[in-house]
Amino acid sequence: MHILLIEDDKDAAAYLVKGLTESGHLVDHEANGKTGLGQALTGSYDVLLVDRMLPELDGLSIIAAIRAAKINTPTLVLSALGEVDDRVQGLKAGGDDYLTKPYAFSELLARVEALTRRAHPEQQNNKLQLADLEMDLLRHKVTRAGKTIALQPREFRLLEYLLRHTGQVVSRTMLLEQVWDVNFDPQTNVIDVHISRLRNKIDKDQEHPLLHTIRGAGYSLREPS
Repeated sequence: MHILLIEDDKDAAAYLVKGLTESGHLVDHEANGKTGLGQALTGSYDVLLVDRMLPELDGLSIIAAIRAAKINTPTLVLSALGEVDDRVQGLKAGGDDYLTKPYAFSELLARVEALTRRAHPEQQNNKLQLADLEMDLLRHKVTRAGKTIALQPREFRLLEYLLRHTGQVVSRTMLLEQVWDVNFDPQTNVIDVHISRLRNKIDKDQEHPLLHTIRGAGYSLREPS
């Protein structure tokens, strides 16, 4: 998932960015309410995590503004204000959920995943498949021919993106923008390294490889010929 975090507390933001990234998500961070609103208005995110108290523009005003712009991105309000009236205000402003600080990261992650499931009920089965390769997004499990494949979070995110674009040629630029932070140096070999590791895991000892390198263009996950 592509997540926008609007949080001015440097330590809290670093903690969340690290945890969400390690869980396989792509995270953009803004520390200012006005710049955060500008990012949120692009409508390019799967989930918004919005702190309530922010410099220049508070979190509830951000949410009200994006809802007024007809942007329905699922939004989780993060706040130290935990009274019933505070939570009601957050939900009335257009927030989909409200989490009081301090919180356990595991609970935040579970709430983020629940928000995306509610926003995309057509994806409730949370499964992607190509030939005998299967990915269970809910259980975070990948198998091929019934055998479990252990993937690191970034490998999992990479495979998910490729599965969602089965049969298409995916360029390095597309992967940098969608799976890695866009600020990565495009000349880095990080993609080649991860593709090599992923290919070794899903195609090793298999008669028909699924992951192909398209010279000069990128990569493609496709049905066996």
